[in-house]
Amino acid sequence: MKHLLDSNTLIEAKNRYYSMAVCPGYWNWLLVQNQAEQLASIVPVREELIKGNDELTQWAHDNGDLFHDISDADTQKAYAKVVAAVAENAPAMHAGAMDEFLRGADPWLIARAMTTGAVVVTHEVYNDAIKRKFIIPNVCEWFGVPYMNTFDLLGKLEAQFILQS
Repeated sequence: MKHLLDSNTLIEAKNRYYSMAVCPGYWNWLLVQNQAEQLASIVPVREELIKGNDELTQWAHDNGDLFHDISDADTQKAYAKVVAAVAENAPAMHAGAMDEFLRGADPWLIARAMTTGAVVVTHEVYNDAIKRKFIIPNVCEWFGVPYMNTFDLLGKLEAQFILQS
């Protein structure tokens, strides 16, 4: 898998610029790209999405193949490295930042990218001055894991959503 999607890329797309009712082509494109092994996500992201009660919840239920397992030994070892690095940096952060980060899918997403060589796709932006929470790009930087946003991904994979008349 070449690109791993953070939950915020799917949530923002649904809520803002690629509403499922307005732009179903985007959601189909994701599935086509997954079949072509260009992108995927992970089971913990799916678990975050299915906590909702909307069309994205149903889409995540219906498209389980998009979300890859993280139980392999390599991902588990990489996750331990992520946890150790976050714990080492926790004293410089606000109280609770480490627990919040480790509770979600983000450290697993980074760990999976570390083991597969994938690029993490997120809307979070690198900010080395942030102290209130750990963010994906900052942690990716510690490990040399590449990251990009959805719009860079669309350009890289030459997505086109063409209106049929």
